[in-house]
Amino acid sequence: MHIRRQSRPIRTRSTRSRHPHHSRHPSPPRRFLHLYGTLLALAGLLISACSVGSSTTSTGRAEASTLTALPKAMPAALALYYGQKLNWRGCGAPGFQCATLKAPLDYAKPASGDIRLAVTRKKATGPGKRLGSLLVNPGGPGGSAVGYLQSYAAVGYPKEIRARYDMVAVDPRGVARSEPVECLTGRQMDEYTQTDLTPDNRRERGQLVDAVKEFTEGCGRRSARLLRHVSTVEAARDMDVLRAVLGDEKLTYVGASYGTFLGATYAGLYPDRVGRLVLDGAMDPSLPARRMNEDQTAGFETAFQAFAKDCVRRSDCPLGGARTTPDQVGKNLKAFFRQLDATPIEAGDADGRKLGESLATMGVITAMYDEVAWPRLREALTTAMKNKDGAGLLTLADTYFERGADGRYANLMSANAAVNCLDLPAAFSSPEALEEALPSFEKASPVFGEPLAWASLNCTYWPVHPTGEPQRIEARGAAPIVVVGTTRDPATPYAWSQSLAAQLSSATLLTYDGDGHTAYGRGSACIDSTINRYLLAGTPPTKGKRCSAN
Repeated sequence: MHIRRQSRPIRTRSTRSRHPHHSRHPSPPRRFLHLYGTLLALAGLLISACSVGSSTTSTGRAEASTLTALPKAMPAALALYYGQKLNWRGCGAPGFQCATLKAPLDYAKPASGDIRLAVTRKKATGPGKRLGSLLVNPGGPGGSAVGYLQSYAAVGYPKEIRARYDMVAVDPRGVARSEPVECLTGRQMDEYTQTDLTPDNRRERGQLVDAVKEFTEGCGRRSARLLRHVSTVEAARDMDVLRAVLGDEKLTYVGASYGTFLGATYAGLYPDRVGRLVLDGAMDPSLPARRMNEDQTAGFETAFQAFAKDCVRRSDCPLGGARTTPDQVGKNLKAFFRQLDATPIEAGDADGRKLGESLATMGVITAMYDEVAWPRLREALTTAMKNKDGAGLLTLADTYFERGADGRYANLMSANAAVNCLDLPAAFSSPEALEEALPSFEKASPVFGEPLAWASLNCTYWPVHPTGEPQRIEARGAAPIVVVGTTRDPATPYAWSQSLAAQLSSATLLTYDGDGHTAYGRGSACIDSTINRYLLAGTPPTKGKRCSAN
């Protein structure tokens, strides 16, 4: 189980693996489109970022090495991949073309076989001179970039950007349409997502460990070929192959949440091929696992405190009145979670699922990604607490897990764990080590600390060894890069954006003083115009630039 690193829509769409457990319509309002984009990335974030890191015991910042750039000369063994021609075709989405990109499954042994990656694009609409391709990634890991582009970015990005760039997306290896990693059946995932993340005794702890082992063993059985080759470094190398095949000398890219880690990794490997990179809601690649987990846990507490302050000012707040402190709101919510732990409630689910503590917790966390979701959360909590009807919170949780009405799950959770557990060593070496860390997590968040701590067990039992480690990324020689940080971001705390901007030798930090996850397209004309200017003219923001909501 991991808390993902980016955004997805609350259907009314961030970071790494965490819970063991994307017909045409009139263009929706821009604010809704951002929420779709935010929750799309959320799907990967909430589960993801919590198991990033290298140390199994350290609570502080590890001594991190620096990512080394690859040689500028293309290896002869990769010439066929870099020289391939994409066969663009219609793909059922009006205005879009789709193609399949071939990449080596193993870059160290290119002759050992290929992996096929799904690519989509919407060509520049004009007017104005075409500036090349703009590659987008919504985060995760595990979020479908193809789905994100077709459902949001190609409609929701500013028209002046869509006019000048071909909008392009590739599902990273192991994700969605790109040879997806698979672990459990839909029915098994239903059981997995209901696993109790606040074990009260040895028996419940054993059940949690067994659920995690069943998940990881399922990944090993069903996706053995892929599990050693879905790292972020490999995905970044795939992006360079795509860049070349598209005919672009430099990479222009917008990545959110985990997408910032992917983009920064590209910059570190290929600094001379960096064009215009926007890294929104940044990850800090130098952090060890436990430090990152605790930072993100504290980030969700910050978001909840903001929600609580807003909630008690509303007449429909089920967690307290005008004089209720945010801390008491948290205690009231925790008490409700304990009730669900003892007695799950009906949720009107066709498959018979009830709303227990774990699903309710994920439902609440889902709404922390964007304040636009707060009214829906208040309604869902009111219905659950007063009417014993858990349908609203269950729907929020299903959005997070990408569970369809037919009981099928997208491969988000499987890909999320696979990428995270390969990128960096596990946060904890054993359940006992995790238990010792519980007080620090509960201090970081009295509401979410315990479940978020227990949600980081996947990588402890992962069937393949990690190939990555925490590393600083400097990308010396790269063109100017823009890192965007939101001051009260729940999933990628602002300090991470500050750290990444300080590491990257050519980065400028753009600050959004506000709530929610990521900043571009959230309604701030200041943020949007600054990023648009950079993408269109290559002009980065001035040092210390800060924006707020309009």
